[in-house]
Amino acid sequence: MTVALMFPILRATLEDGEEILALQKLAFASEAKLYGEENVQPLWQTLLSMQEDIQNQVVLKAMSDERMKGPHMAAPRIVGSVRARLSGDTCEVSRLVTHPDFQRRGIGTALMRAIETHFPEARCFELFTGEKSTSNIRLYECLGYKRTHTRALSPSLTFVYMRKIQRPE
Repeated sequence: MTVALMFPILRATLEDGEEILALQKLAFASEAKLYGEENVQPLWQTLLSMQEDIQNQVVLKAMSDERMKGPHMAAPRIVGSVRARLSGDTCEVSRLVTHPDFQRRGIGTALMRAIETHFPEARCFELFTGEKSTSNIRLYECLGYKRTHTRALSPSLTFVYMRKIQRPE
């Protein structure tokens, strides 16, 4: 069975904002811990800001009817999300998240492929991730993304910028 059948990917609606925001905060908490940084923007995004993202960007969600760990986790639930927007001929991809209970099942790969398919007019796709986030970097490299540069934001946090060319100029 393919990941798409097990975890259908749909466009998020405003009603999904609260659940996606909670998932994002859960997913980025481990990143903040990895870097020893409490001031990670995805952790302090507001519901209003999330809803603006859903209105102004393409936000995709991966769904599951599988029960997650925890007393109040009823099915179906959002187990992954990614967002992107087109800027000129470049698609800017951001905030790929997967629920910790559902990692290593191909959801991140499926979300990335779905977001790329959503922007056939894009010449290239760009994203960034933390330098210590080796599993993220490995995923993006497996999907054809190449490192372009790094940028240090603090002594403990350096971003790795990556690009995937869909069609040459």
